[in-house]
Amino acid sequence: MSIDPPIAARRAHRREHHGEVVDDAYEWLRDADDPAVRAYLAAENDYAEAMTAHLEPVRGAIFDEIRSRVQESDLTVPVASGPWWYYTRTVEGQQYALHCRAPIAGAREVPVLTDGSALPGEQILIDGEALAEGHDFFEIGASTVSADHRLLAYSVDVSGDERYDVTVVDLTTGEILDRAVTGIGYGLAFAGGGRELLYTRVDDAWRPHEVWRHQIGASAEADELVFSEPDERFWIGLDTSRDDRWVCLAIGSKTTSEWWLADAIEPGAAFRCVTPRRDGVEYGVEVARDHLLIVHNTHTREGELAIAPLTTERADQWQPLLEPGEGERFLGVEAFDRVAVLVLRHGGLPTLRLLPRLGEGYDTPKAVTVPGDLTAIHLGDTPEPSTDRLRIVTESWTQPRRVSDLVLATDEVILLREQPVRGEVDLGAFRATREWATAPDGTAVPLTIVRHRDVQPDGSAPGILYGYGAYEISMDPYFSVARLSLLQRGVVWAVAHVRGGGELGRGWYDDGKMAAKANTFSDFVACADHLVQSGWVAPDRLAAEGGSAGGLLIGAAVNLAPDRFAAVHAAVPFVDALTTVLRPELPLTVMEWEEWGDPLHDAEVYARMRAYSPYENIAARDYPAILATTSLNDTRVSYTEPAKWIARLRATVTNDPVRRPILLRTELEAGHGGRSGRYDAWRQVAWEWSWLLDRIGAARP
Repeated sequence: MSIDPPIAARRAHRREHHGEVVDDAYEWLRDADDPAVRAYLAAENDYAEAMTAHLEPVRGAIFDEIRSRVQESDLTVPVASGPWWYYTRTVEGQQYALHCRAPIAGAREVPVLTDGSALPGEQILIDGEALAEGHDFFEIGASTVSADHRLLAYSVDVSGDERYDVTVVDLTTGEILDRAVTGIGYGLAFAGGGRELLYTRVDDAWRPHEVWRHQIGASAEADELVFSEPDERFWIGLDTSRDDRWVCLAIGSKTTSEWWLADAIEPGAAFRCVTPRRDGVEYGVEVARDHLLIVHNTHTREGELAIAPLTTERADQWQPLLEPGEGERFLGVEAFDRVAVLVLRHGGLPTLRLLPRLGEGYDTPKAVTVPGDLTAIHLGDTPEPSTDRLRIVTESWTQPRRVSDLVLATDEVILLREQPVRGEVDLGAFRATREWATAPDGTAVPLTIVRHRDVQPDGSAPGILYGYGAYEISMDPYFSVARLSLLQRGVVWAVAHVRGGGELGRGWYDDGKMAAKANTFSDFVACADHLVQSGWVAPDRLAAEGGSAGGLLIGAAVNLAPDRFAAVHAAVPFVDALTTVLRPELPLTVMEWEEWGDPLHDAEVYARMRAYSPYENIAARDYPAILATTSLNDTRVSYTEPAKWIARLRATVTNDPVRRPILLRTELEAGHGGRSGRYDAWRQVAWEWSWLLDRIGAARP
């Protein structure tokens, strides 16, 4: 029995820019309060469920596989801060974690428990399961403990719109001291010696643009505005230095940054600017007790490291320490009493370099070695400046996450814990390799290929190609328990490291943004062609997947080469990019002009975006089977974009709706990241992947 898909009504809507008049017949779907919009979304959900009802056994199998491989009652490796171990604990059957601490008793050897049980003397700081009760969505935005470890402040979102309400707790008594501050953005910082709380507020475009001071225990009506950023391109970030001595404001656009510091102990302390912004200059500041370490791009786009007085107010006071080598990109620096840790990219992968403290300066840097190919290394949570060891984290595409301590005096690496993978899984059976696709302009594009060792390049295997390609965000090696369900079904899981990301440095990003944005899409198609031409994937068994800006990539690539893919999944996809970036009143738009260009005021940018925006360029021809997933409360990418895209696809393409269906699924109580509870998130993954696996003929292990 055939099922008729929903057909969205067409309503005239005139869009006129730079002499072009467009009738955007589905723009009416933007009004979430319109009963007709709600009815349409509900009809699409019903249709998606009906068209995938036969996949219920596959969904259940994938969910069970994920759950069976996860140690459900578990405990993160505790982190020492002051007299406490801080850690997070999960309990079997509970969706949300417990955030805890326990007293450090005697020797400071890290307690590593493998059964998920509590440490002696445990104090539960945040009970996520209890706070989430009665809510379909729950997320902690920020949490911070005062320098004396007496107070806790945390923020919570229960709708998915990323606007948070704050709770302040006295940890010595358990008393809730304050719930006056509501509807804020990210970032919380104790100030005034623990008597004040600084927080950010967002404007109508969801831009953190103000910092306010709240006296703990007082009414929010008495809060004081202490900093305001009028330039709509700039976003405020709020944090404290590692030694809790300074409150730090990081103010940045896509291309320019500025830092301010304020005394965290003095009540009512004012902020002072480290160095005034200069257009096109990005810099990051790390307080290193009596001086500042600064990573900046004044002389090279790949960054350099400088040292400056704590009181610096001018860039000419920055003294150079280190420049990047060939193929390197400096990203940031972390300061400790014994060493500075430079965070960088080298050879396309994240890595670390140590600069031992030497008098008033730093000694020759040395690399932190990483075992294995295609392995990422990151600095783990190490809050104490005086530490004699660093927490480091390594992981690869096929090996679980490892948490270790690096002893600074001896360079010894002490493995504390490897992420457990339960069940009968032979992790040695999986392989990850790096290959290179050739883009139309001759550029070599890195492509990661992950597979079971039994899968050979004989042109028969199913495959999923993933991509993102924006904001200099890199797709670095990470281990996924859920991904094992794909690999054990013989799927070749590949990542296209396309231009617009940051894998190969700032130049790689610059070559995939603004006027060069089309490179991102042609790179992805080139990676798809490489998978087929090299025999890794059968030409009729390749799917594509991407989310958010990666959804734009997927939509544009499908318009460019619809015959390359059997199916695509676009998650919270930025597929109506031109319409969104034309409207400065929408969340994030003005800031996005430095990523995509300003089509509102620039006819050339308008024409360029008009030529690649997925919604604008759907053709009357056969397309792959398409699944778009979204969330009603998503602030970053409105549900409107995939809803309009699906409506126009269904009205335009020539697909047989049974052989190549076009589906839209909307989470009605979620945000940009989808479902919030861990079991709900696994079910969401199982739902999406069961559909992809079915489309490429790989539903059975």
